[in-house]
Amino acid sequence: MSDSALPIDAIYQAFKTAYSDHHLVIESYTGSGKSTRLPLWCAETNEQGRRPRVLVVEPRRVACLALADYLQHQTPLKVGYGIRFDSTIASDTQIAFVTPGIALRWLSGDMASLGDFDTVMIDEFHERRWDTDLLLALLKGKRRYRIVVTSATMAGEVVANYLSDKNDVNAISLRAEGKKFHVELSYQARESHHLPDIRGLAQRLIPALQHGLASTLGDILVFLPGKGEILSAIQACRAPIAQVDPHISLLSLHGGIDAQDQAKVLQTGEHRRIIFATNIAETSLTIPGVTAVIDSGLERRTHQRNGRTALSLSHISKASSDQRMGRAGRVQEGICIRLWGKAAPLRATTPPELQREELVEPMLAAACADAQLAQLDFVDPLPEKSLQLATDRLTAMGALDAAGCATDHGRRLFPLPIDTQFAHLISVMPDADCLDLMITLSAALATPGRFYRLPTDETNLYRLSQWEPFGCDAYCLIKLLMSDELVDEIPLIDINHQAIAEARRLAGQIRGALQITMRPKLEMTCSKLRRHWLLSVMRAQPELAYICRVKRQQAMGNGIGEVLVGRESRFGLERHDKQAPIAAVVFDQHVTAGRGVKQTINLALCMAPITIDLMLQAGLGEDIVAEQLGPNQVLIERRYGGRILEVRREEVKAQDAIQSMVNSIVEGLLYPGLGECLTQDIAAWNIWLKLGGYEEAKASGVNLLAPVSVILEEFLAQRLISLGVETLEDLELIEAEDLQFEGIPDWLRQDFDQAYPMQLALADLKLSVTYQIKNKWVVCEYIGGQRKSGPKRWELPRWQGWRVKYKKASRVVEVN
Repeated sequence: MSDSALPIDAIYQAFKTAYSDHHLVIESYTGSGKSTRLPLWCAETNEQGRRPRVLVVEPRRVACLALADYLQHQTPLKVGYGIRFDSTIASDTQIAFVTPGIALRWLSGDMASLGDFDTVMIDEFHERRWDTDLLLALLKGKRRYRIVVTSATMAGEVVANYLSDKNDVNAISLRAEGKKFHVELSYQARESHHLPDIRGLAQRLIPALQHGLASTLGDILVFLPGKGEILSAIQACRAPIAQVDPHISLLSLHGGIDAQDQAKVLQTGEHRRIIFATNIAETSLTIPGVTAVIDSGLERRTHQRNGRTALSLSHISKASSDQRMGRAGRVQEGICIRLWGKAAPLRATTPPELQREELVEPMLAAACADAQLAQLDFVDPLPEKSLQLATDRLTAMGALDAAGCATDHGRRLFPLPIDTQFAHLISVMPDADCLDLMITLSAALATPGRFYRLPTDETNLYRLSQWEPFGCDAYCLIKLLMSDELVDEIPLIDINHQAIAEARRLAGQIRGALQITMRPKLEMTCSKLRRHWLLSVMRAQPELAYICRVKRQQAMGNGIGEVLVGRESRFGLERHDKQAPIAAVVFDQHVTAGRGVKQTINLALCMAPITIDLMLQAGLGEDIVAEQLGPNQVLIERRYGGRILEVRREEVKAQDAIQSMVNSIVEGLLYPGLGECLTQDIAAWNIWLKLGGYEEAKASGVNLLAPVSVILEEFLAQRLISLGVETLEDLELIEAEDLQFEGIPDWLRQDFDQAYPMQLALADLKLSVTYQIKNKWVVCEYIGGQRKSGPKRWELPRWQGWRVKYKKASRVVEVN
C-alpha cells in the first residue's frame, strides 16, 4: 500500500467538515497513516484564509524525530521537532512534533508559549501515559485550542464524550477502517491456558523465527519486553538464523538506540531483516516490509504496589496483542505467532499510568500550569490515596503551599528535566561545590543505560579502591562524568561513552537553566567535601538514609521502607580489611514486584556509605526513653530504621519525657496493644463525626466530647499531662484503662462497628476498610487470605448509599 492511498484517507471529507467547529477523536488501527496525514489536514488553509499552526504531541522521542523527518520531505510547509536537548522549532514552523514533557513546559509558561499554536494533536492517546492524560485534561479547560486526539485501540466515543462541552465545543468521533490484509494467527504453547512466560524465551524464539522465515518473504518483527531480552535474543538467534540465510540482518529497536540504528530499522534494506523491538513498535512507529510478527506477550510496566511505583514484567493486554498482530498485515497477507496459549486469560486493556504510578510529577506539572490535579477532570478518576501521598511529598519539599498551589520553589523545580526529588536536592544545596556534585549525580541518574560494570578480580578491585577510595557509587558516577582521564586509566569495565556524553549534556542543560557555570575541577579525594555534601543531602531528605538490619545485613531500613543492596553496588564490596559500613545514602532504587501481591523488592543501586556520627549530625532518628535512671534522669536510645544509633543519659524536662512516652506507647513498647486500640478508636470517632453521628447522639441528650477530629499523639500527650505524669516512674501508677479514648458512646459503638467496620474477616479473605466520605466510596483492600477472588457484595455490610471498591495491589474493581 503506497502513501498515496492510506486507510486514513477515507475520512478526509468527514474530518474537514467537522474540524472547524468540533474537537475530533480519530480511531484507526496502527499503520493507517493518522500520524502523518492528520497534521497536514489540520494545517490546510481555513475559511479565514490562513494556515493554522499545528502542534503534534508524540509520546515517544523516537517517534517524534522519525515523524518530523518523514513529514518534512512530504510537504513544503516548515516542519520541526522539540525534544529534550534539541529543538528545530521556530516562529515560522507550521507543524511541530514535540514530546509531552515539552508541551507541558510550554503550557506552564516556562518556555515558548503554547498559545502560538491553533491546534494540538495528541497522538497515540490509547497508550494512556500520565503526561498525555494530564495534557488533555489541562487543554480541555482552555477554549482557544482545537483538539485532535488519535487512538488505535481505545473507544473513540469514550474520549469524545469526555471532551464534549454542551456550552462550548462538542467532540466528534471518526473511525477509519481502511483495508487490512489477512493475518494467519497461531499459538506456540504446551497448553492452551498458558500465559506469556519469560522462562526460556530466547530459545523458544528460534523455532518461531524459522517458521516465520519459511512461511513469508518479508521482514519479521519480534516483540520483547526490554533491551536486555533483545540483546539475549539476538545473541541466541544469530547462529541458527545464519544457517538459514547468512544475509539476514538482526536489528534492535528500543528507546535507547541512536539515530543511525533507528534509520536502519525504519528503511527497507537489500536483504531480509529480523527486528527485535520493545512495545515502541506496537503503535508509535511503522516499520516497512514486515510480513510476520512473533509476540512474546510481555512488556515492562509500572504498578502501584504498597504505595510505591514498581516496574515489573507484565503480560500485555488483548488490545495490545491485536495491535501487534496488525503489524503483519499492513502491506500484504502475513502471519503472527504468539508465544502463549490461545485461552490465556489476558486483560482486555492496559490500565492508564495515572492509575498505576505515583502522582508527584503529574501534581507538580498541573500546579505549575495553575491547576490542581485533584480538581481536574480526567477520563478515569484518580486514586485518592495516590493523590494524598503526592500532596504530602510535594508539601514536605516546599514545592506546594497549603492551598495546593505551586510555590516559587516548585516552579523552579518543574522545568528541570529530572526527577522532582533531585530537582529539590539541587535547589537546597548550601554552596557551589555541593551544588556541582548534586547536578552531576542527578544528570547521571536521569540518563538511561548502564554507565559501567564493576570489576570482579582482586587486582582491578584494588585499583578501583585507589581511584575512588570511599566505596561510593555516587562518587564513582560523579568522578566518571567529571574526569578527563583516558579510559585505560579508569578501573571499570564496559564504560558506556554514549551514556556519559548524554549525562554531561543533561548536566550542562541543568546548569544553563539555573544560570550557573561549572566549577573548576573538584578535589574528589577530599573526605571533608564528601561528608559536607552528604550531610546536606540528609538534612534535605532524611528518608534517603538507610541502615543495615541487625540480623540481615544485606537488608537496610529507614523506618519507612526497606531496600536490599543491589549486586551492582560497591557498598561494602572492597572494605574487607576495614570496618564494613552499615549505613548509606541511597540515591537510586530499582523497584520490582515481589512474590506476594502487595510485596515489592527495592534494590539499592546508587549508594554512598555514611557513618553513624554523620547520621546523628544530620539529626536523624527518634529518641525513645529506654529506662528511668532516677527522678529526673533517663536512659535515651536514639533509634533509626530499627537500630540504635546511640545511647545516652539525659536530664529531662517533663514535656520531653511526655513526648518520649507517647512515642513508646504508639510503638507498643509501653502498654502493649494500647496504641493499636487507640488508633482504631480514634479512627472510628473521626469517621463517625464526618457521617453526622455526633449530631444525632447530641440530639438525644448524650454528653459527648467536643465535635472535633482527634490526633492520636496529641490526645495521648494531653491525657498524660492531665493525669500528672512527669516521669517514667509515674507510669507505674497509671493503668492502660486510664488512657482509653472515650469517643463514640458504648451503646452506639457496637452498631457503628457493624455498619462501618475498619477490618473484615471473610472466608479465606482479610480486608482493611477505608471510607472516602466525600465521594461515598468504601474501599476494601486485601491484607491476607488464600482466596483468589474478591469479596461478593452479599458478604459485605449493607453500606446503603455507598459504592464499594475492592483493591488488591494495583488492581481496583467495583464490587456490585
